[in-house]
Amino acid sequence: MGFFTRKKKQKQLAPEKRLQENLGRQSRQTEGIADEDYKDKKKVQHHIIRCFEQMIEANKEIKEQRDEYRMVTDYLSDIQVLEELPDEDWEEIRNVADNVQNLNRKRDEYQNAEKRISDTQFVQMQQEEERMPGAILRLQSNEAYQNVVKKDMNYLEGEKTEWHYNKLELMHQQKILRNLSMILLGVFIMSMAVLLVLQIGFQEDTTYAWMSIFFIAAVGGFAIYLKMSWNQTEIQRSEVNLNHAIVLLNKVKFKYVNVTNAVDYVTEKYHVKNSYELNYLWEQYLNEVKEREKFKQANEDLEYYNGKLVQLLRRYRLYDARVWTNQSSALMDKKEMVEVKHHLIVRRQKLRSQMEYNSQIIRERRTEIDQILKKQNLNSPEIREIINSIDQLDMA
Repeated sequence: MGFFTRKKKQKQLAPEKRLQENLGRQSRQTEGIADEDYKDKKKVQHHIIRCFEQMIEANKEIKEQRDEYRMVTDYLSDIQVLEELPDEDWEEIRNVADNVQNLNRKRDEYQNAEKRISDTQFVQMQQEEERMPGAILRLQSNEAYQNVVKKDMNYLEGEKTEWHYNKLELMHQQKILRNLSMILLGVFIMSMAVLLVLQIGFQEDTTYAWMSIFFIAAVGGFAIYLKMSWNQTEIQRSEVNLNHAIVLLNKVKFKYVNVTNAVDYVTEKYHVKNSYELNYLWEQYLNEVKEREKFKQANEDLEYYNGKLVQLLRRYRLYDARVWTNQSSALMDKKEMVEVKHHLIVRRQKLRSQMEYNSQIIRERRTEIDQILKKQNLNSPEIREIINSIDQLDMA
């Protein structure tokens, strides 16, 4: 209901606060003059000047209060005119006021709604609006390709490790087979030495023993040879497969690095973690665009209905028809109108009290000055000119 004070200067205080300040200030300035001070002309002059200043200040307050009093009275007159309107006129006004109130509510709901996208993100989305659908699809495709390449990379990494350990295992077997062949050779030589001793020294028949030794040595040596040959072939095969896996792994790593850089660039550019967040941000932007369009349309509609309401009210020659655009609820609800009227009446009463108080201050100071001038037998042209000037201000 304070909208009726919109024409007041911002430096003006509320009536109650200003009245309290005036009381405090004037009580400090009107302490009077002691009898012994009448002998000091300078003190008398200073006191007269303080009285003049207080009268001027009180007169200034009265002028401001009169202007505000007239304004409040004019608003009350407007309310009286509206209350006396016929029902058909009220119906038309209420219809327009209802539109104004609804549009104000919609605008407030938008302004108070929690924003899911920051202004910086909105501007960025706006700048990239034409490219955003393609950017989202590319990011989704790159993320899918990144996952595929990562799986291939993990598979090749496993292959490389498997062939590497297979090669190490075969090389370990080769070392064991070489040691086994040396042992077999040593056993064969020792067996030959024993058989020679038995044959030459003891004249034993060792024919079958020789045959057995040679057979065992031949079979064992041939078996070790075959295993070592097979192992060597497998080692070469492992090396070939290992090198092939390394080549493929390097190619896949190169692809993975490229696609990861592309994904990281987009996510860093839009300050998101993945395509899901980017798509969510884009959806929020589209929703925000719709909401801003609704807000813009609501403002345009509000401007239209505000103008229509002012045009309707101006038919009745109101003091201020435009002020009701900010108080459409009072046009819709009689209780609201009664509260507005009561508030204005209270304000006018307080303004009247203030004007009466300031007028009393002027009368008291004028009486005090006249008494001082009469007691001091002072009647200089300068003082009379000041008194006449204040009287003219009081009459203005």
